Amino acid sequence: MREYHVSREKQEGAYPTISAAIGAASEAGLSGDETVRIRIDAGTYREKVFTEIPRLILEGSGEDQTILTWSDGAFDPYTGEGEPENAKRGTFRSYTAFLGGSCVAVRNMTIRNEAGEGKDAGQALAVYADADVCLFERVTMTSCQDTLFCAPLPDKERQPRGFVGPRMNSERRPTRQYYVDCTILGDVDFIFGGADAVFDGCHIISHCRTRVQGETNGYITAPSGKRESLGMVFRACRITAEEGTPEGSVYLGRPWRPEGKSTFLHCQYDESISPGRFSGWKGVEEPEPEATFAEYAPVDLLGAPLSLAARHGNAQELTAEEAAVPEQAATALAEAVQRTVRMMQDG
Repeated sequence: MREYHVSREKQEGAYPTISAAIGAASEAGLSGDETVRIRIDAGTYREKVFTEIPRLILEGSGEDQTILTWSDGAFDPYTGEGEPENAKRGTFRSYTAFLGGSCVAVRNMTIRNEAGEGKDAGQALAVYADADVCLFERVTMTSCQDTLFCAPLPDKERQPRGFVGPRMNSERRPTRQYYVDCTILGDVDFIFGGADAVFDGCHIISHCRTRVQGETNGYITAPSGKRESLGMVFRACRITAEEGTPEGSVYLGRPWRPEGKSTFLHCQYDESISPGRFSGWKGVEEPEPEATFAEYAPVDLLGAPLSLAARHGNAQELTAEEAAVPEQAATALAEAVQRTVRMMQDG
């Protein structure tokens, strides 16, 4: 394993930025099975990070200690070779951190995008999680619209240049992603993409986008995977909203593509979550017959069972037997990701 150290303080052998350490590692002639570990001291690092190091560990000093931040938004003007006149940055070039490669583990830090509200800045990714295998432990990710993109992209874009960015013309590779004890904050479609992704014990927080009762504040997930995939599974997560968010104004998800899947098992909700739970892509009541939205044993913040009687027409209330299927698949994915990361660390 090759070790690199990042510090805001002048220290012998330490790099001043995360990007500088990544650059040094990328130029070091790594063998295919060699792991890079970058330890990041406490401090705020204002930079945009891109890495495709095959095997990478990014390790901060704590979620409130090591902060990586940038402020690119989709509506920003974008110039460069081959860009059309009046080009915009677009969603998939707005990331604060792009994490490619075969396996990446990120721990004990905050990654945020400070571009601002979606109505002003457009989509603004904090994290573009693209590695074949991703593990995030005790990581806080914050933005407004589109905080966390769990690659891959859908097969086809709906608008010209809708996918412009690092993977626009790439093969759509399946990814396995595991998030443990993370905090994720946003408002519209802020956990989205086509990954098979498991979220265990995470705190999901909706940013207060409106204070008007009766308006939709936002949607947590926007899955785009295939029917046969696992999709996104949330287990024992705490799902709340910032103070002032109207009751019933947050939906657990809507399908970015018709076959998108989101499942919530043993999760806790505050009063911001809509009794309908899920929404159609273009409207709250729009039918989504190909999507899979399911729940099992939801409770309020005091642990009292919640009714699913008013759920969206295509949402499912799982039985214990039915819930065991995604539960077991999520456990298998989590164990596989952890095993891969252990092998990377020991290699």
